[in-house]
Amino acid sequence: MATKIKTVWYCTSCGNESPKWMGRCPACGEWNTMVEEPKAARASAGGGGKTTSRSRAYIDASDARPQRLREIDLSHDNRFSIGIGELDRVLGGGMVAGSMILIGGEPGIGKSTLSLQIPLCCKDLRTLYVSGEESPKQIKLRAERLGGSEDDCFILSETVLENILSQAREIQPALLIVDSIQTIYSEALDSSAGSVSQVRECASSLLRYAKETGTPVILIGHITKDGTLAGPKVLEHIVDVVLQFEGDTKGAYRILRSIKNRFGSTDELAVFEMTGAGLREVRNPSEILIPMHQDDLSGIAIAAMMDGTRPFLIEIQALVSTAAYGTPQRSATGFDGRRLNMLLAVLEKRAGFKLAAKDVFLNIAGGLRVADPACDLAIVASILSSNFDLYISPKVCFAAEVGLSGEIRPVSQVERRIAEAEKLGFEQIYISSFNKESSFAKRTKPADGRGITVTPVADIAALCRKLFQ
Repeated sequence: MATKIKTVWYCTSCGNESPKWMGRCPACGEWNTMVEEPKAARASAGGGGKTTSRSRAYIDASDARPQRLREIDLSHDNRFSIGIGELDRVLGGGMVAGSMILIGGEPGIGKSTLSLQIPLCCKDLRTLYVSGEESPKQIKLRAERLGGSEDDCFILSETVLENILSQAREIQPALLIVDSIQTIYSEALDSSAGSVSQVRECASSLLRYAKETGTPVILIGHITKDGTLAGPKVLEHIVDVVLQFEGDTKGAYRILRSIKNRFGSTDELAVFEMTGAGLREVRNPSEILIPMHQDDLSGIAIAAMMDGTRPFLIEIQALVSTAAYGTPQRSATGFDGRRLNMLLAVLEKRAGFKLAAKDVFLNIAGGLRVADPACDLAIVASILSSNFDLYISPKVCFAAEVGLSGEIRPVSQVERRIAEAEKLGFEQIYISSFNKESSFAKRTKPADGRGITVTPVADIAALCRKLFQ
């Protein structure tokens, strides 16, 4: 008589396990996220049977001993540089031995390119590159395009987890790269590759290998249609660092953002430019994200924004025209459309500008997406500039939030925004008059005629008087 395969239900959002199907996950509250998977075999009381990653996690628990906090030694630095300065900074100063890093992003964004550039840039790094999607010849062609062919970089085209771990223990690499985790499967489970149980089992086994050997592991992960990492949410809890590639695949620039980092800050990000020879580091993104244009074009304003701890100066483009059809259009590229509607309502209600019967189009230059409230003032200025058909000097930038009553509200780290604008040669910056005076008092009137002039404004009416007088 055939043995019946036991199955359980997993939540694809949080990884919660349930013996039966539920319309709503009791752990995370998401609807219609339960999927049925074969149940992983567990270790029996007598020591027989298969041992899953969950049971193996406690095998060596008796070896651990509690330590006093003051006795923990931090003198030994277990970080090492990987040869890419921007990536080292996002990781918190380099890669930590025994860590597991998950890199996610849309197809074609540059995940595999970046992971292959790491062993090519770090000459003495013994690397095992495992690909479940490409053949060794395809990887060789990409490596030649990137301009390198190192002897210490081993390529393995394999999808079986047990074979990967066997080769890794034989080669003993200093870095293990798996592209991608959704293509790897374990023979201990009957489910297909990419399922919840397979992703959980493979990630746990690779994590155990990383901690036992001190070898850092980089996992490449796909993302779903809504922009989240594919697989169970527990995958993000297993790894130490989660990095996500952002940007338009049709554009040249990419942003590598840290979503989770157990060894550093999540406020850091890196900017890369996709070229024919791979990803190139952009050390000063402000100079590239502000394209060249004529000085007398209306509807253009520069915003001094912050992404984490890094200041950016980006170009805001707006176009206001008479609605050709009955219903006016509202379109925003790289910006939240609901916040654009809110700013237009503030201009209509609080400032008296009649924009209800006009089309408004907004674009963030460079193919980026911004969410910093400090861009509000630049967006309002670009909309008014296009509406009046009056240009704004390219030497002027903005850094403030707009409230629902039309007031100009202060933003954080305004000193760093002013310093970045001054470094790039801007002559004037508009901020909120509610900022602390110590933030801009020394810069309001440069004594030698050089530097940047800080102009505080209290509301939109004051902005119009000073900007378009």
